[in-house]
Amino acid sequence: MLRGVAIYILVLIVIRISGRRTMAQMTPFDLVLLLIIAETTQQGLLGDDFSITNSAILIVTLFSLDIALSYVKQFFPAVDKFVDGRPTLLIANGKPDEEALQWSRVGMDDVMSAARAQHGLERLEQVKHAILETDGNLSIIPK
Repeated sequence: MLRGVAIYILVLIVIRISGRRTMAQMTPFDLVLLLIIAETTQQGLLGDDFSITNSAILIVTLFSLDIALSYVKQFFPAVDKFVDGRPTLLIANGKPDEEALQWSRVGMDDVMSAARAQHGLERLEQVKHAILETDGNLSIIPK
């Protein structure tokens, strides 16, 4: 059980550090990386014991940990902020925040692609706000 908890926390931290945008747009490289991580994680979780009993204990442990974490996030906003993050304002009142864009690893091409897809906007001047949501999606609010 402790091995499962440790791997869960490690993977959660690594995914959180990699950024929200990574989760929203997967490239072929990201898919390969995810498959490798899944295999490595499986080996770390199960070790040399591939029995059904060990797998069942691990599955119950991971789901229990996920449920417990959801309760902890409810009562401790700092934990929620660390695990899920907060939305990031990328464009405010039509002006790009270069620091936020760079930190989030989101390009203006991504913002304009979302603006076209969501509202049919063609120019940056038509965007009032662009927000990188906690799930990695871009929300566009037109002027």
